[in-house]
Amino acid sequence: MLNSLTTSFVNRLRARDQTAWYELWETFGPVLRAQLTKWGKGRIGVETVRDLSQETLAALSDSIDRYDPSRGARFSTWLLAIAKHLLGDEMDRRMAQKRGSGRKAAGLDESWMAQGSAASPDGDYEAAVFRAKVCAAIRMIEREADFTDFSVYRMRILDGLSGKEVAESLGMSEPTVSRRLAKVRELLRSKLTEVVQTYSFTQDELAEPERNGIQLAPNKADDAAFDEAISEVYHRVMEERRRDASFVE
Repeated sequence: MLNSLTTSFVNRLRARDQTAWYELWETFGPVLRAQLTKWGKGRIGVETVRDLSQETLAALSDSIDRYDPSRGARFSTWLLAIAKHLLGDEMDRRMAQKRGSGRKAAGLDESWMAQGSAASPDGDYEAAVFRAKVCAAIRMIEREADFTDFSVYRMRILDGLSGKEVAESLGMSEPTVSRRLAKVRELLRSKLTEVVQTYSFTQDELAEPERNGIQLAPNKADDAAFDEAISEVYHRVMEERRRDASFVE
């Protein structure tokens, strides 16, 4: 059984909710572009990479009715298998054009639903999918949190400033910085729990935060490790996004 958050998201995709599709694109588009570029090995250009990543998410939306959670496929495996299918179809189409013959696109079968799918994700890809979920949660709290509260969090955790530096910059006391930081940290834990549950089809995926040093259960003893792990993920993604932007340009 899928959890209620995943079910709600799946229902939005089935209803052709454009906002749900955009959330997929915003969160996982960069991961797919990086994977397709890696697979393409220079044989496909920027426009093709972007088109194929969009087609992957569109195919994901279209095939949602056929998803069978009992077969054990991870959300990340689903994305990867569809992307690999579309890339292979694109390369076959190009070869057919070179030979001067037409070729009908192959249908997307359902073998990707099985846990032992041939499109096995590697560690780098799985890590990138998890980081994408973390950054989705950060974007959510940036939109929903008080502006000053998030500014404190961004400066203290994402920018790596000391509590004293943040306090002086924003004209507040260090205890106030700590209180505002704790408020946003609690909200981030809640949002990350929501995001992970939404984009997870298996128990293994639900356990990813803890495996990555991110404890979602409120525990003051874990706060420093939580902040450090979030900061590390954020900076890794920002570097990946800069490379992605450079590639697109």
